[in-house]
Amino acid sequence: MTVGPLLERFAACGEQEAIGWQGQVVTYAWLLEQMAADRQWLAQRQIEPGSVVMLEADFSPRAVSMLLVLLERNCMLVPVSHQVASKKESWRDISQTEWRIRFDAQDQVEAFRRPVQAVHPFYAQLRKLNHAGLVLFSSGTTGTSKAAVHDVTKLMKKYRQQRHNYRTISFLLFDHIGGLDTLLYALSNGSCLITIRDRSPDAVCQAIETFRAEVLPVSPTFLKLFLLSEAYERYDLSSLKYITYGTEVMPEATLKKLNALFPQVKLLQKYGTTEVGTLRSKSRSSDSLWVKIGGEGYETRVVDGMLQIKAESAMLGYLNAPSPFTTDGWFMTGDAVEVDGEYVRIRGRKSEMINVGGEKVYPAEVEQVIEAMEGIAEVLVYGEAHALTGQIVCAVIRPLRPLSEKESRSYWMRQVRTHCRQQLEAFKIPVRITVTEEPLHSTRFKKMRKPGSS
Repeated sequence: MTVGPLLERFAACGEQEAIGWQGQVVTYAWLLEQMAADRQWLAQRQIEPGSVVMLEADFSPRAVSMLLVLLERNCMLVPVSHQVASKKESWRDISQTEWRIRFDAQDQVEAFRRPVQAVHPFYAQLRKLNHAGLVLFSSGTTGTSKAAVHDVTKLMKKYRQQRHNYRTISFLLFDHIGGLDTLLYALSNGSCLITIRDRSPDAVCQAIETFRAEVLPVSPTFLKLFLLSEAYERYDLSSLKYITYGTEVMPEATLKKLNALFPQVKLLQKYGTTEVGTLRSKSRSSDSLWVKIGGEGYETRVVDGMLQIKAESAMLGYLNAPSPFTTDGWFMTGDAVEVDGEYVRIRGRKSEMINVGGEKVYPAEVEQVIEAMEGIAEVLVYGEAHALTGQIVCAVIRPLRPLSEKESRSYWMRQVRTHCRQQLEAFKIPVRITVTEEPLHSTRFKKMRKPGSS
C-alpha cells in the first residue's frame, strides 16, 4: 500500500496539528477520518483502481485527504492547481484523463466522468504492478509543457525515514514537484502544513505570523518581490528558521540582502525537477549560491558542463515527448553548472542560452546586473535571432513604480543601457529593451521565458 507508512504516522500523531487552512487547523485524527469518508465517496462513484484522475484543487484539508486516498487506491493521479486554469483542457487530453475531481474555494467537491479510455503503455505498466501513478506537467516556461509519469511507490521511498518536524508554508503549487514534496515531507514527519489565502508577500507573512511557521519554501522571483514589498516589516517573522529556494537561478544580490535582513534564518538552495523529484541539498553558506546536491537514491555527474542525475525516483518517461535519459540511465537536466569540488553553481538552462557571435550569454547573469538597479521590480532577458550575430540579447523590465513623465519608457531604456555598459561585456548588453507595467512571472512565480507560460 503506497501510503501505508503515512497512515501509521497519522495514527501516532492523533490530535497534533496537521493542516492550517483559512485561519483554522485540522488534526491528524481528522485527516484519518476524512480519508475513511473519501474512500466511501470514491467507491460510491465507482472510480476504480487504475483510473486516470485529474484532481483540480489546492492545498485544502479535504483535497489533501482525496489525494492520499487516490494514491492508496492505485489511481493515476493528475494534480492540477486552480492557478493554471488555462492549461486544464489541454492537460486533460494529454494525460488521457478519465475522471475529473474538482474542489471549490469552500472545499466542496464534485466528480465528472469523461468519455475517455486511458491506454498509454506507462499506465498499463503501473496497473500491472498495482502501483499508483503520478502525472506532473513541467512549467512550460520555454515551450510546451511535458507530462512526466512517475511510479508513486518509488517516489514515496524518500519519506519512509522520519526527519525534522517543522511548521511549513505550502507556497509551491499543488501540481508542482516541490509543492508535493513540501506536503509529503511535512505529513511524513508529523508537521503542520500551513496553507495561504494567496501567494502575495502580505498573505505569506501573515500566515507565518499567525501559525508561527518555521520553514518558507519559495522561488527566487517571489523573494525579490518579497523584499521590494517590505512586507517583512509589517509582521512578526521571528518563528522562521529556514527559507528554501529553487526552481530557477537565484540573483546573488537578492540572496545577500535576505541574509543581511534575516541573519537568524538559514537560507538553503533546493534542487529538483519534475522528472526525478527533489534531491537533498546543502548550501555552502546562507549567502552562497554554491550547493551540494544528491543523497540516498541519487547520483550526479557533470558532462560537458551540463548536470545529469541518476535517481531511483526517476519518472518512467513523458506522455508527450521523447525520453530525456542517456542510454545508461542518466537524466539530462539541461542545467549548465560550474563545479567546485562537491559543490555546483547553476548558471542557467542550456535552452535559454543566448549565442551572440559564438559568445555564450546566460540570461541570469544579465538579469542579475539589471535587477541590482534602484527602482527595478522585475527583469526578463532572452535572445532573438539576428542576421549578423546569430542572436542578440533582449531585455524586458518592469519598474517598481508606475511609469510617469519623469520615469518614462525612454528614461528606463537609457538608464538600463548606461548601467549595463558599466557592468557587462559589450556582447552581453541588451540591444533591445522593452519597458512594461505587466508582471513578468507566472502563477508558479517563475520568470516567463515564453509569452503565455504558466
